[in-house]
Amino acid sequence: QVQLVESGGGLVEPGGSLTLSCARVESFIDIYSVVWYRQTPGKQRMVVAHITPDGDTKYIDSVKGRFTISKDNAKSMVYLQMNSLKPEDTAVYFCNAARVVGNTYYLMASWGQGTQVTVSS
Repeated sequence: QVQLVESGGGLVEPGGSLTLSCARVESFIDIYSVVWYRQTPGKQRMVVAHITPDGDTKYIDSVKGRFTISKDNAKSMVYLQMNSLKPEDTAVYFCNAARVVGNTYYLMASWGQGTQVTVSS
C-alpha cells in the first residue's frame, strides 16, 4: 500500500499557526477523501478533518473556524492550515486516504510517521 508522508509540524506558542502538508496523494486525490487525524499518547487516533474529491470539507467541532483543509490537485498535496492553536491541539498528526461512508472511514493507504505538533509557551 502507498504510504502518505506528513510534514510541517513543530513547536508553536498558543495562538500561533502551522501548516501541515500531506504528500504522495496522487493516487487518491481524485478518487477518495484525504483525511487528517491526530493522536495523543494513550489515546486512539481521531479524525480532525477531511476533504472529498470534489473539495467538500468537514471538521470536528473543536477545530471549526481555526483549521482549514485544502488541496492542490496539480501538486498532489493536501494541507491543514491550523490557526489559533491551543495546547489541546498538541498531538501527532497523520494523513490518510479514505472512502468516507457516513461517519465511517475505510482507509486506503498505510499510515505514515506523522508529524508532531506541540503547542506550548
